[in-house]
Amino acid sequence: MDDEPLKDWAERRDAMIGRLRAVPVVPGGDGLRGSHLHPEAPRVIERWNGHTWEPYGFAADLAEARAILWPRKADEPASPVSKPLGSGTGRHRKPQTPR
Repeated sequence: MDDEPLKDWAERRDAMIGRLRAVPVVPGGDGLRGSHLHPEAPRVIERWNGHTWEPYGFAADLAEARAILWPRKADEPASPVSKPLGSGTGRHRKPQTPR
């Protein structure tokens, strides 16, 4: 049996301390399902303390929860910059049609 050393396991577990997650507050107890199912539902932001998830904050909907979980840096653009394909005949490129 290939057991990993306890030290490696503890380091991996401790690396997750402080991690956040958003759980939808919906009736029926299916809060830990896909976040896209109830985008308008309020969210409880939970923080992993090394042993259990504890309440950390509250968000009004999915968009606000995402802003809390993944804050945008000041120098980061609002949308990714598209990079058009350059010229060339790479291996996976379609041949250019004559005009």
